[in-house]
Amino acid sequence: MADLATTVKNDLADYYVMIQKQLHTWVDPLSAEQIWKRPYPYGNSVGHLLLHLTGNLNYYIGARVAETGYVRERDREFNEAAHKPKEQVIQAFDRTIALVVQTIRKQSPEDWLKPYSAEREPEAKERFAVFLRCAGHAYHHVGQIIYLSRELTNLQHPASTTSGV
Repeated sequence: MADLATTVKNDLADYYVMIQKQLHTWVDPLSAEQIWKRPYPYGNSVGHLLLHLTGNLNYYIGARVAETGYVRERDREFNEAAHKPKEQVIQAFDRTIALVVQTIRKQSPEDWLKPYSAEREPEAKERFAVFLRCAGHAYHHVGQIIYLSRELTNLQHPASTTSGV
C-alpha cells in the first residue's frame, strides 16, 4: 500500500508541475495587455482563467485540505475589472501550485481516503478524488489558455518563429 501511495503522491505532484510548466509555455510570451484581452465576446481572457485556476485550487485544496483559511470569490475570478499586473497573476498561480504540491507530498496513505466535502463538488467524497478532479479541471482550462494564446499571437507554439508552424 505504501508503494502505491508513494506512486500516487509523486505522479500527482508531477502532473501539477507539468500543468504549471505548460501554462508558462503559453502565457509567458503574452504581453500584459494580451492576457486581459477577450478575443471573443462570450469567452474569458487568459488572465481571468488564471485567476479562476488560482481560486479553484486555493479553495478546493488550500482551504479544504491544507486548511489555509482561503476565502474564495468565484464570481470575481471571471469578472475582475481591475486587471492586475501579469507578473502578479502568474506569481499567485505559481504559489498556488507550490501549495498544492506541498499538500500532496504531506498526504499519508490514510489521508487520501479521508472524507472530503466542499461547495460545488458533491462527487468528491474523499481527498484523492478532489486532487484528481482539480487536476482535470486545471488541464481543461490550460487547453483553453493554449487556444486563446494561439488566437492572440497567431502562433501554433510559442517557440515557433513563423505563423502557422
